[in-house]
Order: sequence, then C-alpha cells, then structure tokens
Amino acid sequence: TKGAPDGLLRKCNRRQESKNISLMTGEMRARILRVNDEMAADAHRVIATAYKKLPVGDYSKERLEEGLIFTGLVGMIDPPRPEVYGAVIRCRTAGVKPVIITGDHKLTAIAIAKELNIYSDGEMVLTGEDLDKMSESQLEKVAGNVSVYARVSPKHKLMIVRALKKLGNVVAMTGDGVNDAPALKQADIGVAMGKVGTEVAKDAASMILVDDNFATIVKAVSNGRSIYSNIKNSIKFLLSGNTAGIL
Repeated sequence: TKGAPDGLLRKCNRRQESKNISLMTGEMRARILRVNDEMAADAHRVIATAYKKLPVGDYSKERLEEGLIFTGLVGMIDPPRPEVYGAVIRCRTAGVKPVIITGDHKLTAIAIAKELNIYSDGEMVLTGEDLDKMSESQLEKVAGNVSVYARVSPKHKLMIVRALKKLGNVVAMTGDGVNDAPALKQADIGVAMGKVGTEVAKDAASMILVDDNFATIVKAVSNGRSIYSNIKNSIKFLLSGNTAGIL
C-alpha cells in the first residue's frame, strides 16, 4: 500500500531495511518524518510505501491496513510550466491574487508557492486539519491573507470558495476531478481542464481550458477586460452622440 507518510506511518509497527525486518521505534518514526519534511521542503511530492503478508483468504477490509511493514519514501517532482512564472506576475499586476489549494504536504505547497512568487513571508498557510477546526465565519476573517491551502479535501475547497465570495471577491476556481465539481459550481467562474478534466467537472464549470494551462486563464482575463472596456467606451460614445442629436 502507499499513501501520505504521516498517515501511513501510524499503521506501521515494523520496518524493512535491506532484507532485515525490525520493530518500528519512536526514534525511527521521527527520522522518517524528518526526511519527509526535507523532501517536501525541496518541492517533492512524497508518498510512503508499506506492505504486509496476509494468510490465504484473510482479506477483511478492517484488517488490511494494520500492522504494516514500512519500506520507504518515494519523492516525485512536478515542476511548474515555464510560462506560469510570467503569468503569476501578470496576475499580481492586474489585481488578481493567485492562491494554491492542494492535497500535497504543507511544506511541498509552500516550496512551490515561493518558487512561483505566490507566497511571501508573513502570509498564512492553512491545512485541511486547520480548516476542520474553523467555522466558515472564522475562515472569512483570515481568508484574505492566505496564499496556500495544503492537505485539503473537496469539502474544504467549497468552504474556501464561500469564504472568499463573502469577502466580496470575484472567485475563479480551477479543477479537474468529480470531487471538484461542487467548488467549480459555487465559484463565480469555474474553470475545468479540457485534457485531463472529467465530464462532471466540465459540466459544472463556466470555462474549459483546452490546453490545461494556467497562463491561458490570465490571457482570458486580459481579453475579457479589454472587451468590457470597449463595450463601455462604445456605450459612452453612443449615449453622448445620441443625446446631442436629441437635444
């Protein structure tokens, strides 16, 4: 089995090193979590792996993930696309605040957010565990100062969108999975992924990104503002001209 290191370690009572299996000590748990934090801080997505041998026919769900043997950590890196860096800067310039909402480890999310200039020192970072302890009214008070949400579930995404909307923001939300559909529907502008997005996510969204590229959203905002500005200028011109004609 595999999963988040902090969660999977709680289910392991032994560890395997080479071919030797020994008891999992508190010192070893602390060491594994320390290595996990180091990898996460280096922008790696980290999963833990473990196993157990089962007697033939003993496949009861309750007993499958108990008494596991820890085997190791796997770190993967999913670097941001090169065009995202410039897109984030254009977002800031245009008065749009980008926020990262992810299921990744808190340190991984912070490392990526810092790399993209989305997070700066002094801003808040909330995890799904933090959100579980907060009411929506409590979240509203701090949501404006949060740039990174980590280890979140679909219900947390919905909670975040509601809090940001109540603060008077126009909220755009991106997503690709079935579980993202409620948040996409709740947002002012739901943005689904065209390539990897599910049909449910696409149906719930207001806009579909054909190329799954964040930079395209920024272009869409820019084009939308240009169109809106042109419409306003046309109305002003027509109103002033027609008013003069009537007089």
